[in-house]
Amino acid sequence: QVQLVESGGGSVQAGGSLRLSCVASGYTYSRYCMGWFRQAPGKEREGVADIDSAGRIKYADSVKGRFTISVDNAKNTLYLQMNSLKPEDTAMYYCAADLMRGYCRVDYAGMDYWGKGTLVTISS
Repeated sequence: QVQLVESGGGSVQAGGSLRLSCVASGYTYSRYCMGWFRQAPGKEREGVADIDSAGRIKYADSVKGRFTISVDNAKNTLYLQMNSLKPEDTAMYYCAADLMRGYCRVDYAGMDYWGKGTLVTISS
């Protein structure tokens, strides 16, 4: 059974940094798309960044230049380094995975597995 467990959320002031982690377990697939999503109160969930097994990466325009997604395949862990945080980054952040395609869809769709989320709160 595939499980994704996020950690690293917290409360920081604007301009600060956080690093989110997502440990994946229960699978041995070598092809994947893994990504970070977020949902702010009263808003729809949005894709933040994703990475596929070939190392291709994309970011939402709102986080380009501030967030960095990476993966440690040996540790089955996905990361999201978040710098220069803004109050509008406040949201529940979720890790997700598509373990079939080996590439990420343009529209961030197609994720089959989801973590339970970690809360990020940025104060001004």
